[in-house]
Amino acid sequence: MNILGIGIVFNRGRGIESLENALNQGWQKPAETEVSHSKGKKSLVYQVDLQTISDRTLLKKMRRADKLSKMAVLSASDAIKDSGIENIHEKKMGIIIATAFGAHVTTFDFLNDILDYGEANVSPTTFSNSVHNAAASYISSALNIQCPTLTVTQFFFPFHYALQLAQAWLNEKRCDYVLVGAVEQYGDVLGYIYDSKLTPASDGRIMPFNFNKAYHVPGEGAVCFLISKEDSENVYCKIQDVSFDNENKYDASVDLNIIDTDGLLTDESVYMRAISNDNNPPFSKGGMGGFPNEIPVAAYSPLFGSMMSGSAFNCAVGALMLKNQMMYSNPIINNPHGLNIVDETKDANIELIQCIRYNCFNEKAAIYLMKQKSIFNGDCEV
Repeated sequence: MNILGIGIVFNRGRGIESLENALNQGWQKPAETEVSHSKGKKSLVYQVDLQTISDRTLLKKMRRADKLSKMAVLSASDAIKDSGIENIHEKKMGIIIATAFGAHVTTFDFLNDILDYGEANVSPTTFSNSVHNAAASYISSALNIQCPTLTVTQFFFPFHYALQLAQAWLNEKRCDYVLVGAVEQYGDVLGYIYDSKLTPASDGRIMPFNFNKAYHVPGEGAVCFLISKEDSENVYCKIQDVSFDNENKYDASVDLNIIDTDGLLTDESVYMRAISNDNNPPFSKGGMGGFPNEIPVAAYSPLFGSMMSGSAFNCAVGALMLKNQMMYSNPIINNPHGLNIVDETKDANIELIQCIRYNCFNEKAAIYLMKQKSIFNGDCEV
């Protein structure tokens, strides 16, 4: 599968240019938001500015849609524009949206309305927007794409399963192109659960290489990829594989590991297993500085925030790296274990990137992104 276009909406802006700017600018402190369950308290959140998703031309038919659906539609539209493919609604398309919590903000609004006004007086619009497949349906309607549409919901790995499904649709020739996206929204209930179960970063800094103790800062946003088996001049990279096992079959040729350490595990030490080898085990007797020969490692959650489907955002960074042949510096350089982290932005010869995610059962999922050697520049196609 080739990534032909990327669209993104996150706290630093909208569009692939905003992502590239954020990577070059580095970490910025997230905004403060009021905490409804604690009077006078404020929490740091990587929230999307409502002005960022204020697109009257594109969203004129969905004025009553919730924030989640608007973010999804904008990222999907931008992914198509970024690909340069015209008349996409005439192609054999598919839409797959991945999310951990879906429209939970709208769902709780609907439940609150039942409590306040009774079942007979709640808004049908609020109810329809609370359905998990609403965001994917809005994409189909707003972009005039009549095609198979599905939402994949799962904790930690929804984007990985969405990619596998997209691969199946392409292999079966159900679709020639698939829009695969991930979207999450921050809400008061989610913030309450995060703060109750996890350790918030009081200064807004996620420490991705700290591992234990892990700190989180909630985030929200949407990222969408236009994927196809076809090649094009604008191809970002190839999705070589999506793996759900602990076999490190590509480790010998991986040029960079991107880890999804974002504070959503109370102890993220399990990631040490993925970025070390048998000859140089983590926390060896030689001290914490025993990783100079390891594969470089990066973590970009301090740009987006803590999200269950954060793998999709890191995947976008990896795809941009492969296209630009550029390693972008980690936004947080704090490195207590002496890892071989990417500490400066520089040109690099990158062929294969591994994006690594662990869940709370220490199960690993990995997305392998490979540089695409295109027939358009005289190379042999992969």
